[in-house]
Amino acid sequence: MEQTIRSQRLYSLDALRGFDMFWIMGAEEIFHKQAEISGGAFWNALSQQFNHPAWHGFSAYDMIFPLFLFLAGVATPYSLGKQMEKGHDKKDLLFRVIKRGLILVLLGIVYNNGLEIQPIADIRFGSVLGRIGLAYMFANIIFLFTKQRGQIIWFSALLIGYWLLLLLGSAPGFPMGDLTMNGNIVSYLDTLILPGRLYLGIHDPEGLVSTVPAISTALLGIYTGNLLKTTVEDDKKKTAGKIVIIGVILIFVAQIWNLVFPINKNLWTSSFVLQCGGISMLLMALFYYVIDIQGYKKWAFFFKVIGMNSILIYMSGRFIKWSYTTDSLFHWLGQLAGDIYGPLILVFCYLAVKWAFLYFLYEKKVFLKV
Repeated sequence: MEQTIRSQRLYSLDALRGFDMFWIMGAEEIFHKQAEISGGAFWNALSQQFNHPAWHGFSAYDMIFPLFLFLAGVATPYSLGKQMEKGHDKKDLLFRVIKRGLILVLLGIVYNNGLEIQPIADIRFGSVLGRIGLAYMFANIIFLFTKQRGQIIWFSALLIGYWLLLLLGSAPGFPMGDLTMNGNIVSYLDTLILPGRLYLGIHDPEGLVSTVPAISTALLGIYTGNLLKTTVEDDKKKTAGKIVIIGVILIFVAQIWNLVFPINKNLWTSSFVLQCGGISMLLMALFYYVIDIQGYKKWAFFFKVIGMNSILIYMSGRFIKWSYTTDSLFHWLGQLAGDIYGPLILVFCYLAVKWAFLYFLYEKKVFLKV
């Protein structure tokens, strides 16, 4: 019985991944359109939470990327860990991990630049999928060759080492520890290391050096996944409570660290890792408690359909013009709703078209796996 519990796929993991991807699919436009319609302070404040801060600071929208990476880590003990338990050769598993990581890097380059042949100087190599691929790869390598204590040491060392790098370094001509876009050492190193162009010329939010602390985001997910995977039926509530406590502690430490090392998604600062990691753990505990402990699953099916094909729906935005399909099918509905509410109605239609596509693939058991 215990083995069955440990090896089963977490419904809550797929649902939370789908919840995360729901916002990448375009759901944030619901709040932007509603703010335009109402003009009220409440909706404007909510809408602002779905924009990234220009530099330092934090908004709800900043959670989407690190949450996905965290969940990739949660899945590791259930996927890679299962293969290790079966006695698969570590060299073969290492090859698979590296292969998957590099494929995600390649997909990220394709997403950024399309399939058009361009001069290297015009290609942007940093990407969301690239960071997921590299952070996933190194975190899984650490998982392959270290025990939990070693993984915790790596988690801490990467965050502290990254802090020291930014604290003691700077771009030429700037004071030590400068954390502005122009003066920080991380962005400067990316200009030296990365070929092609950076997203903001002198800085790339998905640059190479700032991928280092992102490994800790994945390692935190692996730690959480280990807790969940090794939990027997009678201890599930206790495990959920432990995850909540750790999550709250991480958020508290992030706020303290923020005083000297600002929470910053652009630099993926160590305080940002703890802030997002803590919130990710709280969300995981909530979904786990409601879905896998209390058994309330039906409501989460909507998100599970999205979560089972997360990479596909992300990549589709580069190759499918979803707005064209939505307008072709539902333009009449937007007209009926009028100029004020029409754009909001079409946002829901846009999401419905994407979800229907994913549901069709789900029913046909077609999943893009990297």
